[in-house]
Amino acid sequence: MIATNYLGSIWTLRAFLPLLEAGAPSDVVNVASVAGTYAVGGSAGPYAASKHAQLAFSRGVAAELAPRGIRLHSVNPGPVRTEGFPQNRLRGTRLERLVLEPEAVAESILRAVERDKPETFVFGAYRLVALLQAAFPGTLVRRSARRAGMRRGSAGQP
Repeated sequence: MIATNYLGSIWTLRAFLPLLEAGAPSDVVNVASVAGTYAVGGSAGPYAASKHAQLAFSRGVAAELAPRGIRLHSVNPGPVRTEGFPQNRLRGTRLERLVLEPEAVAESILRAVERDKPETFVFGAYRLVALLQAAFPGTLVRRSARRAGMRRGSAGQP
């Protein structure tokens, strides 16, 4: 995950940097994730860490690229309806409505570039979760831990 999500962003930018500079003004879009703005426990931890790193890289390098005429945009979708990804476990639950269609992500990317938005959330409510995590970092961790404990307890696990 680190190689793909984080290092892939760095390697790709480095490979295309001369062309981006030659074609300035130019745009780079990094599709990060809402998982890069807040952390929850469980198996999502490594994924969130890789997306945190990708988003931090994008935010940091954007300031360095701006004087060169290169605009960097980070797009943060939540779960997207694609084959084989874990959001399939949300089918039939009330959280299924949070799963985005790929077209919504594509439209968000176009809007980010057209409006020169450095960072955008595909589903606006996710921005609130990111702000809550930043303002009250322990709150979401405690809630996630409590939910995980309830799930284990209800399944008869220790």
